[in-house]
Amino acid sequence: MSEKDSSQTVFGADVKRLPVKELMKRIGPGLIATGIVIGPGAVTTAAMLGANYGYDLVWLILPIIFMGITFMMTTNRLAIITGLPTIHAIRKYYGPVASGVVSVAVFLSCLFFTMGNISGTGAGMNLITGINWKLGSLFMIAIVLYCYFAKNVYSKVEKIITLCILAMILSFYATLIGVGGPDAGQLASGLVSFRVPAGSLTTALAFISTNAAVTAGIYSTYLGKEKKWRKEDLFNGVMFTDALVHVISVVLISGAIILVGAIVLHPQGLKISAPAQLAELLVPIMGSAAKYIMGLALLGAGFSSLLANTQRGMVLLGAGFDKDVGLETKFIRFGCLACLIFAMIVCYSYDGSPTQLILMANLATSIATPVGGLFILLLLWRKDVNEGYKTPTVLRVCMTISYVFAVIMTISALSTQIPKALAALGL
Repeated sequence: MSEKDSSQTVFGADVKRLPVKELMKRIGPGLIATGIVIGPGAVTTAAMLGANYGYDLVWLILPIIFMGITFMMTTNRLAIITGLPTIHAIRKYYGPVASGVVSVAVFLSCLFFTMGNISGTGAGMNLITGINWKLGSLFMIAIVLYCYFAKNVYSKVEKIITLCILAMILSFYATLIGVGGPDAGQLASGLVSFRVPAGSLTTALAFISTNAAVTAGIYSTYLGKEKKWRKEDLFNGVMFTDALVHVISVVLISGAIILVGAIVLHPQGLKISAPAQLAELLVPIMGSAAKYIMGLALLGAGFSSLLANTQRGMVLLGAGFDKDVGLETKFIRFGCLACLIFAMIVCYSYDGSPTQLILMANLATSIATPVGGLFILLLLWRKDVNEGYKTPTVLRVCMTISYVFAVIMTISALSTQIPKALAALGL
């Protein structure tokens, strides 16, 4: 504790922790962040890890827990003590150019990933009902637009995504039980082995960056504003509980998918390139129920990510240019409509496989994460920002470690993604 902290009362020192029942009423942004994180791409990546490397990379959930909680707690703390959500705080302390760069990069990644979410939602509808995936995705997009233009937008989004997360958890664990469950010995070994099998580094780093992204923390600061979080919520357990629920739900889902891949696909040497294939490969073990269970899981992943990801892109774009980013403003509502129309046209034109656009999304995310993370780290270490509050020494150390690791992931990702992007463009 600094000399200044010890010589005067710091805010939050006398705030009491809320009981569990009250804490559960106050959380929500972290669940929406989970809905964004667990999309069709994340499902595919997790299944690929299990299929390609068995139990060897199960330990990746440990850095995801560490980084996920750190990013969420850091961004929410800064939002509380500055009185501004992340990009608005960056604009105040580092200027409009810095906030503009971060917001545009995040917006582009969200826009391109919307293509994959449309495809995934349609694939889920196809597995469950048998209808054409395009028709199925149109039906779900109509529900998304209803949510955007209805009253109490935040409340509806939070409730629907919570249901989607529960559906994913139930579906993937039903699948895990259906395939006989994991081998306890191999699972325990995988959690503590910290092995990085040959050829797995890029996929492993992509998996971590997807499931523990600083951009999820950035958006949660705007959702916290919609949730009407107060300064006391930084100290009464609300924000930590929200971050913990977010990380636990991400790990529960991603961990189950890795294990299914390790149990079913790895022993047979089977590979997948799309989550819908996982249902086909499970039919010999689970029968006709496989396509319905996986269809529900894929629908939950695609729809929840589609619903929240498009909003996230518009909110963070508007924030960079000092727009009113309330979820019920015309800028957000009609911006989301425009993004969905553009995404539908492109996605359907590419017949549901917009690989070049997804590659561009990865590049945009690779830029947004280290740039946005740098300004967040700088804000956390500023004395004027933390004035009147207890010095967050532990959080500073955790954020610094997480950021350095994120930069390493970015360098690794760009070293493979840039050549692929150039090749895809014929350069």
